[in-house]
Amino acid sequence: MARVFNFSAGPAALPEDVLRQVADEMLDWHGSGQSVMEMSHRGKDFMSIAKAAEADLRELLGVPDGYHVLFLQGGASLQFEMIPMNLMRGKPVADYVNTGEWAKKAIKAASSLATVNVAASAQDRSFTYVPAQADWNLSDDAAYVHYTSNETIGGVQYHWLPEVGDVPLVCDMSSDILSKPVDVSRHGLIYAGAQKNIGPAGLTIVVVRDDLVGVGRPAPTAMLDYATHVKAESMYNTPPTFAIYVAGLVFKRLLAAGGLAAAAERNEAKAALLYDYLDSTDFYGNPVDEADRSLMNVPFTLPDPALDAEFLAGAAARGMVQLKGHRSVGGMRASIYNAMPIEGVTTLVDWMTEFAAAKG
Repeated sequence: MARVFNFSAGPAALPEDVLRQVADEMLDWHGSGQSVMEMSHRGKDFMSIAKAAEADLRELLGVPDGYHVLFLQGGASLQFEMIPMNLMRGKPVADYVNTGEWAKKAIKAASSLATVNVAASAQDRSFTYVPAQADWNLSDDAAYVHYTSNETIGGVQYHWLPEVGDVPLVCDMSSDILSKPVDVSRHGLIYAGAQKNIGPAGLTIVVVRDDLVGVGRPAPTAMLDYATHVKAESMYNTPPTFAIYVAGLVFKRLLAAGGLAAAAERNEAKAALLYDYLDSTDFYGNPVDEADRSLMNVPFTLPDPALDAEFLAGAAARGMVQLKGHRSVGGMRASIYNAMPIEGVTTLVDWMTEFAAAKG
């Protein structure tokens, strides 16, 4: 059966060559006589996989000295709670910027553990833009400033880095990490679930500055303390071994393909193809301010929701799946992460053009 173009927001498409390598190595990884899924996480074979994955991720992101890279579990949702537990450090308040559903979830989780100041919100316009930093009301003595770099559901993305002085900048990069270069040195902590641009669900990446480790007050319980995982080199408990292995293959592939600068060029080309078409027609709509449009998740609407099911059925017949928008906003959503080839976007635009001609 031919592979489809998978526009899912996550778990998302993986590079086909990576999947083929995984299949080739499934029963016997490098002559070990076993699958990675069967390996002891403390054996030399898996330890070599984990160390290579960390080294390649550090190279891709340009992680400076003084930062730890952790391979954890629990997704971004667990980080919503670990961050205030570890980073409040006796400070009176944490600042959050609310740009959509995932920022709201982070705010709700943190609010049960700390005093949260919503420094800015895009709720007034249904989360269709990123509030300008000039409009942010930052606290005088915040423990950290948290932002969500890309809102998967609303299709809103920062194309600039906030300036917060000496206050640690914390970012949920779950849906755009590794899609473009990022200045890690401007952040105190970056975290991301793996299931969009990195690998299988079950792995969470945390990049945390050394001075933010082991400073939680009161000290969190062991599993929720970054210091525990730094000391144990991400192996305090059994890590998500298979997900780390696949992520490592993705890291190597990205490095071989020119790194994150090259990835950004590919992603910009894909997004431009789709947005240029959307801007050329009145049949489809995109609600996001042009300056804040996501290169990863492109929501769009048809003129009549009654046409949605027919559009989706036609897309499926042409080998395109997972284009239905999130239930909270409706419409359509094309997630075009790193692994989506430009041919997938071309196929989508061709179908959108055909459908508009027939129904417009």
